[in-house]
Formats: sequence, C-alpha cells, structure tokens
Amino acid sequence: MKNGIDRLLRDKDIRKKLYGKRVALVAHPASVTEDLTHSIDALVACDDIELTAAFGPQHGLKGDKQDNMVETPDEIDPDYNIPIFSLYGEVRRPTADSMETFDVILFDLQDLGCRIYTYLTTLRYMLEACAEHGKEFWVLDRPNPAGRPIEGLSLRPGWESFVGAAALPMRHGLTMAEMARYFVKECQLDVDLEIVAIDGWQPGLAPEFGWPANRIWINPSPNAPNVMMARAYAGTVMLEGTTLSEGRGTTRPLELFGAPDINTQAILKKMEQLAPDWMKGCTLRPCSFEPTFHKHVGQLCHGIQFHAEGPNYDHHAFRPWRLQSLAFKAIRLLQPDYPLWRDFPYEYEYDKLAIDVINGSTLLREWVDDAGAEPGDLEALTVADEITWREQIRDFVIYPE
Repeated sequence: MKNGIDRLLRDKDIRKKLYGKRVALVAHPASVTEDLTHSIDALVACDDIELTAAFGPQHGLKGDKQDNMVETPDEIDPDYNIPIFSLYGEVRRPTADSMETFDVILFDLQDLGCRIYTYLTTLRYMLEACAEHGKEFWVLDRPNPAGRPIEGLSLRPGWESFVGAAALPMRHGLTMAEMARYFVKECQLDVDLEIVAIDGWQPGLAPEFGWPANRIWINPSPNAPNVMMARAYAGTVMLEGTTLSEGRGTTRPLELFGAPDINTQAILKKMEQLAPDWMKGCTLRPCSFEPTFHKHVGQLCHGIQFHAEGPNYDHHAFRPWRLQSLAFKAIRLLQPDYPLWRDFPYEYEYDKLAIDVINGSTLLREWVDDAGAEPGDLEALTVADEITWREQIRDFVIYPE
C-alpha cells in the first residue's frame, strides 16, 4: 500500500503538475512517508518542489498541544526558514496573507474517520479558502483507520461548529480525499481539486479493517495512541462533554471511561438489560484507573474499557456511538441526579452544552435524560440518518470494499 505522499514522491509524472509553482503543506506529526520521514522534510528534499509555507491544525504541526482550546502560535521553521501558519490559534481559517504564500496546497493529514475530529473542519475551511483565492488544492490521501462503517445521528441545521463541519453522522466512513470530493459538491466550491489516491488500500480487508497491519501508527493528535482508540473514538469522544473521565491522564485515553462515584457492575448489568445488541463486537472490561491530569486527577476511578481488538472484535457489529450512548443511559437510570453533562466552553462554543455541540443537536442528551425513552427510539432516529448519509456519499467513494 502506498499513501498519497509516497506516490507523489515516487512518481515524477504526478509531480510535474507542481513544477514552477509555490507549494504549501498542511501537516501534523503523523504526516510521514512509509519510512517515517516527515512530509516537510521529504518535500524539501525534492529538487523539483518549491516548499514555501506550511500549516498546522489543532494540536499544532508538532502535535504538542494537549487539549481543547489550547492554541498554537505562528512561527518560522528553524531548519527551512519558511512560515508555519497555525490553523488553531488566533484564527481557524487561513488568512488572506497566508494564502498569498503559495499556489498549490498539499493536504496531508491522518484522520480518524469521525465528524468531531477537527482535521475534517480544517479540510473544509482550506477548500473554501482555496476556492476564494484561486489556489489549487491537493489531497495526499491516507486510510480511514475506523474503516467504512457509518454510525450516529447526523448534525442538525444550525449546529455547525469547529467540531461539526457539515450534516454528517458521527462516524462517516470516508477518507479525507473522499470527504474533499463531498465538500466540493455539497458546498458548490469552484476549486481545482487534485487527489493523489492511496494505492492498494482495501478498507474491508480483515483483520485490519481500515488500517494495514504493515503501517506504523503515529499519533495524529496527543490522545490518539493506536488503532483501537480510532475504532472507539466515535463513541468515546462524547465523554469530553461529560463529567466522566475519558482516560486523559492515563495510557489508554478515549478507550475507556470512569469516575470515582459510579458502579461499574451495575452499569454493565443495566446496559445488558436495555440493549444487548448495542454491546456486540467488542469486549467490555471493568477497570480502575487514576488520572495523572485532567478530570478526576489523582482520584481512583471505576469504569469500563472498550477492547476493539482481539478474537471477540467484530468490525461490523461494533457500534461505539450506540455503546457509549447506552452507558450514559444506564448511568442516568441508575443515578437520576448524577451530574453527567459538563458545562464549559467547548471548541469556542460558549452558549451550548458541550454534549450537544459534540452530537450536533440536543437529541442524544434528551434521549438520555428522558426516563421514558427507550433504545428503540434512538435507534429509529439514527438508522434513518445512517441510510441517508450512505446514499449521499455513494458517488464520492474512491476505494471499493
């Protein structure tokens, strides 16, 4: 398998279209070649490419910024003396001045296949800026490690945000190049879009299901340490809008949840009573942990880890968004007054609850908080959204299963 960056570097015929043009790069720590050379270094080493600028998304080009609304400043690269523009600092859209530093931008970000992962919003913002300023936009494509499954409620109108680029379900099933094709059509963008596709990626191939076993994993953000997290993320990311720990401050962030004052065994029993089908496809293991930072720091938390790996993992049965929603529902039924929802500014949204911003509507929270609402009620809403999305993206898929 060859990612877009590797094909670009190996094929002079592809690079010919860049001759005589100023090239910029959107990158983060996982923007590497197959031998783990960072894309910036690899492009600079190409005599026929003139790299004049780079852009870093949330968490920074170096991936050193830990959490929500921790910003990165602009800088000058000390080795190559080119500007590094932050897309998560004073601005989240590229400025007119930064757009004047290049003719073609290469977008080379490893994604997780989840609507809330902000690299998706950065993709849309950069496409829109290139359309406005008459710049070429190239996607150097990479696999979606969560694979093709689609899951979750779609974002409702009026709920767009930096974690909600468009009316997508939580787990969208596309690569960045496929998503770029969708945005160009959906947003009616007049932009010169070039895709350097992955060669040899088979998203339905077992047992990798999206992430080839021979590719080394590099964190695309600080709390994305492995493929198991990428598989679970469409569910566990909702924990960021709750008072429950999502495992930040542990070695397995966003693969588990917990708190000092919940009963793990009771939660699992209640989940099994409510919707056993939503618990399929993975192994759920009661666990204890003590975060070294973030929520419940220094306190013993009781919780559950989602093991999206091993002999019990079923890629098509595992539905992390439903699974995490079910855990919320169980906690609410067991402890009706539990302070579940976290009230704090989330991705520059100050007047909405974080859980609603994350889900792109109030629907999930209202279902959890309604004592009379049953799993079938949420299932009916969600399945309709999933079917609609699958039909919407049919023409934008590049890689058949």
